[in-house]
Amino acid sequence: MRSRRRVAIGAGGAVVLLAALDAYVVTTILVAVVEDLGIPINRLERVTPVLTGFLLGYVAAMPLLGQLSDRFGRRALLQACLVFFAAGSVVTALAHGVPVLTAGRVVQGVAGGALLPVTMALAGDLWDERRRPVVLGAVGAAQELGSVLGPLYGALIVAWTDDWRWVFWVNLPLTALAMVAVHFSVPAGRPHDARPAVDVVGGLLLAAGLGLLVAGLYSPEPEESALPPWGLPVVAAGCGVLGLFVLWELKARTRLLDLTDVRRGPLLATLGVSFLSGAALMVTLVDVVLVARTLLDRSTVEGALLLTRFLVALPVAAVLGGMLARRVGERLPMAAGMAVSAVGYLLIAGWPADPAAASYGPLPRMDTDLVVTGLGLGLVIAPVSSAVLRAVPDVRHGVASAAVVVARMMGMLLGVSALSAWGLHRFHALTADLEMPLPFLMPEQEFERRLAAYEAALQDALRTEYGEIFLITAGLCALAALLALAAPARRPSTPGPSPAHHGHDRTEIRQ
Repeated sequence: MRSRRRVAIGAGGAVVLLAALDAYVVTTILVAVVEDLGIPINRLERVTPVLTGFLLGYVAAMPLLGQLSDRFGRRALLQACLVFFAAGSVVTALAHGVPVLTAGRVVQGVAGGALLPVTMALAGDLWDERRRPVVLGAVGAAQELGSVLGPLYGALIVAWTDDWRWVFWVNLPLTALAMVAVHFSVPAGRPHDARPAVDVVGGLLLAAGLGLLVAGLYSPEPEESALPPWGLPVVAAGCGVLGLFVLWELKARTRLLDLTDVRRGPLLATLGVSFLSGAALMVTLVDVVLVARTLLDRSTVEGALLLTRFLVALPVAAVLGGMLARRVGERLPMAAGMAVSAVGYLLIAGWPADPAAASYGPLPRMDTDLVVTGLGLGLVIAPVSSAVLRAVPDVRHGVASAAVVVARMMGMLLGVSALSAWGLHRFHALTADLEMPLPFLMPEQEFERRLAAYEAALQDALRTEYGEIFLITAGLCALAALLALAAPARRPSTPGPSPAHHGHDRTEIRQ
């Protein structure tokens, strides 16, 4: 029975890795996509929907899919989502415009929205409370391994094939292999005798509210304003719909996340940590690559390699966080991890005026700062999941796992939306008074002098923008550290059945 559950969680980890690769791959192939679609490099806001589309689909569908896995079983949901993930990959690979490309990414996101929470719920089904944090740490490490490999994986495929579409064509054989592995290893049937109802209304309200927020934050003309003319009313409408979602969840008989007999304060604090860590993660994924491309003048592959300093630390710390949670409980690793990441972002915000000087040497500052930040964010992955799963009954593990990932992906979604709106507007504001010199209006030496001054001013504006963004991110991490102190405290451990007995009980999934 032990070997069976290990194979099952291994298959789950494989599909988590597959979805994670596609979640993060766009951060480094974006320039190739922009060039292929004929979008000017200074109009990157036009492809913002490609980034937010995947995340929106991922977040909006996840609670319902987690609930459906509680009702119909883990294997059935994993198989169905893999089929749709392959279909979304085909649409994305065939796209020749932003609308179709965005549609394909949304389908991929919706399908990928089940893979991580269902696998986390599977860990809850098969392992007892005492051993679960280490297993969740391993699943979290698989997710973060995708974040490590995704950017570099995409950059290498584009460098090798000179075609970003192959990034998505490769998904077809990988999805087929994953479906075979899931079929032969993940137990069939429902994980519990009960058949929980599904909150369709709540899921639709959540999806609509998030969609309105993202639409309101998207500014096609960031040089004019951070928000579009319709921004405030649409954002207000999104907040209103999310308010209706909260009211529905309080009154409805069937809910996306039933908090009956659950201490809401500690649970919501833990989900708040997940939300803020997601926002910090997305800021790092986008801005570190942009620093490499704009300030360091490095290639796509070199930018991805710089980002791996941060990303490699995430899975290492994810496993360490699971071990610490098993020994000392979840609260301390969460608070410590977010505090460490806050320090890391403060260090990054203070990178010198010449970042190239900080990227070389026996112990480059850029490398060490990124590793410190990655270790901090990685420490919270397993404790957050473990704390939420421990706070709810076993029959709600699927939807509770979805809630953890929804909170994190909401942070990523709203983070990248706000980053695109505010960051691009801030850059245009800093450079509004700059005028590019024209060579035919002055002597050659004067033109070269003015051009050098113009380029230096652009670099200063970029450094200011990046520094401010990382300072804000440090503040978000400090807030998350405070929230972590309100997370559920570990209950005293009690004697339980032997490991063999646990393995037998947990793997008897209803057929």
